Amino acid sequence: MFATFVNALAIIAGSLLGLLIKKGLPKRYEQVIYTASGVTTLVIGMQMAFKTSHILAFALALILGGLLGTLLDIEGGVLKLGEALRRRFAKNDEGGHFAYGFLSASVLFCSGAMAIVGSFKAGTEGDYAILFTKSVLDCFLSILFASAMGPGVAFSALAVLLYQGSLTILSVWAKPFVTPLMLAELTGIGGALVVMIGINLLDLKKLKTGDFLPALLVSAALVIAMPLVSFL
Repeated sequence: MFATFVNALAIIAGSLLGLLIKKGLPKRYEQVIYTASGVTTLVIGMQMAFKTSHILAFALALILGGLLGTLLDIEGGVLKLGEALRRRFAKNDEGGHFAYGFLSASVLFCSGAMAIVGSFKAGTEGDYAILFTKSVLDCFLSILFASAMGPGVAFSALAVLLYQGSLTILSVWAKPFVTPLMLAELTGIGGALVVMIGINLLDLKKLKTGDFLPALLVSAALVIAMPLVSFL
């Protein structure tokens, strides 16, 4: 868990620096930050999405996961949690982006392969190298995100603590299922979610990214089923 705590602290530190940068910039520069954040997020997402080698399973996971998430209104639930955090800790947030910052940053920091592999190595081998590297990357990304979307980004550290902490604790049980194929397909789906965040930041279309989170679970199930279902 030590490396996960370091990761969470790195996100908080980067977010605080991003908020300082945002505070010192005139309003007319805010769109520049949004554009830079959006383009950067799109590039990261596309790099991740190209890891998939089973496009049919990729498409099915997004469709089925999106339908399930819409049925459960996952995005609405996450935004309500973000709004509750805003009322408790950031009542004076003027931008109205707190909940979306919390959601977007949580998806970005939790969807990559580094979070999975790093947590498993930390839990089973006591090797923190991957999570320490991820902490540095997340710190820089949180500077960019917080300067665009505000203090909600800092609270994504809670999601990282819960997600990576759970993976670390469950790593001994779950490690046999995490094959290179599983990692590639989960990274691909995670990349699709990150692309959605980039599209939202660029204001190209409003996508409910949170509703597609179940696609990660569907993707994992499809990978497990692949030996039995040849066309996937």
